[in-house]
Amino acid sequence: MSIGGARFQGPRPHEGPAVVAIGVFDGLHLGHRAILERALDRARTHDARCVVVSFDPHPEVVLRPGSFHWVAPLTPLQEKRERLLEMGVDELHVIPFTRELAGLEPEAFVHEHLTKPFRPLALVVGQDFALGRGRSGNVQRLTTIGREVGFEVEAVPLLEIDGARVSSTRIRELLAAGRVDEASRLLGRRYSLTGTVVTGHGVGRTLGFPTANVRLHEEKLVPADGIYAVWVKVGDRPERHAGAMSIGVRPTFGGRERQLEVFVLDWSGDLVGGEIELEFVDWLRSERRFETAEALIEAMREDVAETRRRLGAPVARPLS
Repeated sequence: MSIGGARFQGPRPHEGPAVVAIGVFDGLHLGHRAILERALDRARTHDARCVVVSFDPHPEVVLRPGSFHWVAPLTPLQEKRERLLEMGVDELHVIPFTRELAGLEPEAFVHEHLTKPFRPLALVVGQDFALGRGRSGNVQRLTTIGREVGFEVEAVPLLEIDGARVSSTRIRELLAAGRVDEASRLLGRRYSLTGTVVTGHGVGRTLGFPTANVRLHEEKLVPADGIYAVWVKVGDRPERHAGAMSIGVRPTFGGRERQLEVFVLDWSGDLVGGEIELEFVDWLRSERRFETAEALIEAMREDVAETRRRLGAPVARPLS
């Protein structure tokens, strides 16, 4: 099947039994990884496939369109697929989420979307997972269904860090506040954006800081407006570079459209048309309007100096 331009493997019922992990898994954060690693362990033990079943769009978009404040995903489907394959998952199966799907009795959902295509020997979920009509297919009911049709259910305890549950909602809130370093702790990796460098207005070049304007490949949550220290990876090059990134509308010049721009330290050459990956390390300051171009230039000099200090590596160095 094809969703958002990316191809995903559909169910393949004749390839033997599987261990299935099911959930939205937006973000693939440390809590999600605990579920997925348990599913992978069980699959290896039983020489079975490890299949991840997920949904698109997010269930809350369908079920609560008027009250749920939807933001872009933390992991678009293509990124989710790539990260799952890197973990060792054999297959990602994406179920289109609809009101009809949500209204199925748990037994019907399990038969149609789990037992029939995958013949699971085990189902691995988070302990608060539920599916079907009124979320009645909780762990207890799924366990009962599993006994009847021949699979076990394992509920993985929720993960807590700093006394609070690790969740996609918590990560979104941190990113919306610019707290990218805290979000990275919950993700187990730095939050990143990937896109193509496009031609901008050349404002940065006139100020002595030629910036790369980035257009994202897919819709993805962008952290709060402000200035950040980031690591930059250009194309397929193995090294990474320090960068000072700006997210915002360039208020000093009366801008209104949100822009993603990065000044790549110690870089020479044209980036336009190339691919670029940005890993957020730390927040530097809020975006603000300066009275003169000279004041902005001085602030940018300070941003670059602070970026060098925060990253501790003023020049390119190999990826670790």
